[in-house]
Amino acid sequence: MSLLQRTPLIGQARQRELLKSATSFPYSETPEGPLHGHFFAPPGFEPGDKRALIVFLHGGLWDSAMATQFVPHCLYFAERGAVAATLETRVFSTHRTGPMEALADLKAFLAWLKSYEHHFGIDPNKVVFAGALGGAFLALAATLPKLLKEEHPAVYSPAALLLFSSLLDTTTRPLIERFPDTATAKRLSPLKAVRRKAPPMMLFHGKKDRAAPFALVEKFVKSMRWRRNKIELLDFENGDHAFFNFNVSELYYEVSIKAADQFLVDLGLLEPAPPIEEGIVEPAD
Repeated sequence: MSLLQRTPLIGQARQRELLKSATSFPYSETPEGPLHGHFFAPPGFEPGDKRALIVFLHGGLWDSAMATQFVPHCLYFAERGAVAATLETRVFSTHRTGPMEALADLKAFLAWLKSYEHHFGIDPNKVVFAGALGGAFLALAATLPKLLKEEHPAVYSPAALLLFSSLLDTTTRPLIERFPDTATAKRLSPLKAVRRKAPPMMLFHGKKDRAAPFALVEKFVKSMRWRRNKIELLDFENGDHAFFNFNVSELYYEVSIKAADQFLVDLGLLEPAPPIEEGIVEPAD
């Protein structure tokens, strides 16, 4: 596929090329400029359908614009019958902002989406949050904290989370300095916000991840399971921080996305994939 060249995702021309098959909409006009959601529709899509929506939140620790990071995942899940969207949020390199603004952008997107739910053919009970590092933090921060109703995007309660190379502890420096104050960083830190009755979630993590230590993932999963939540962890022995990206490892991309697919099928959020038809071999004369 020409859209999925295994090269670094850099430059505006590259961004435009990757988003050619998306339909983009401005969802928020912030003081720092407009933000867009880039949507990928499944084959046979009609407004008014009731399909799962998967919202992808890019990595980069809220520093760099990486909305195209999950384009391969969007293309895959659109082919599987879901509506997929990759979301722009404010980042420091462009907007001089941090995690709180990005979390507000996610909330604004969901509120905007609610007004166009019928147009996008979305089943409100089948909304999935997916993200990497800072994007995984946004998905969790919008879902887990019990006492932060002002930050919680209550428009949609996610039916599941798919989390890649997740940022789970925001209480260490220099991360804590990105938040308005220490108390906010602690309240929003996923490790400190674990609760009962959380949505099902699946984590994908490399054991050689230096940006998000694997030991924290094990601690988070153990704590979630102790509270009887449904959570699965797929670890990659030789995986580094970026292992799941198509342009980094096609093998790890395939393994992780197929596992995510099966996870959503088991939850009833996707239909099972049709069986692969084997070719018919004509008998020899």
